[in-house]
Amino acid sequence: MNRSLQSLWPMLVVATTVLAACGSDESEISTWMAEQRAQSRPKVAPISEPKKFIPQEYLGADAMDPFNAQKLTQALKRDSASPGNMAIIAPEMARRKEALEMMPLDSMAMVGSMQKGGVPVALLRIDNLLYQVKVGNYLGQNFGRIMKITETEVQLREVVQDSSSGDWIERPASLQLQERGK
Repeated sequence: MNRSLQSLWPMLVVATTVLAACGSDESEISTWMAEQRAQSRPKVAPISEPKKFIPQEYLGADAMDPFNAQKLTQALKRDSASPGNMAIIAPEMARRKEALEMMPLDSMAMVGSMQKGGVPVALLRIDNLLYQVKVGNYLGQNFGRIMKITETEVQLREVVQDSSSGDWIERPASLQLQERGK
């Protein structure tokens, strides 16, 4: 054991010397830090003065509210009362709706056509059910009226509201014959 203590002594001496050197003189470090603080100046841009708020008096309190329900109702009545607009939509609103007007046009498929008493009839498949329609029947949710039936197509006239002007306009639509794949 004595030999192991002898080998530890040099290490103890070195460790003690290193520790003594580290803690001996703090004044040099403190002086250096003070010099560095004095030399370095932060570069911060000055904050600009805030803009002065000048309150304005609200002058629109006496004006009519643009979202007033009465004003909106009057505007809608005025727009729908235009002669061209009413000539298109009035007959559509006054009549009784047919069963196939409750379903969107894209859910329907023309699967055939035939003559019934000399009148062309189209066969439409909707939700795996077959329906017979003829010229004058209504289809779809846009007041679509059947104008012509051929062997391969059902031609419709729909009444829709124009997105830019809000007027009711007529537009053509059609259902093409769908051949069923095997």
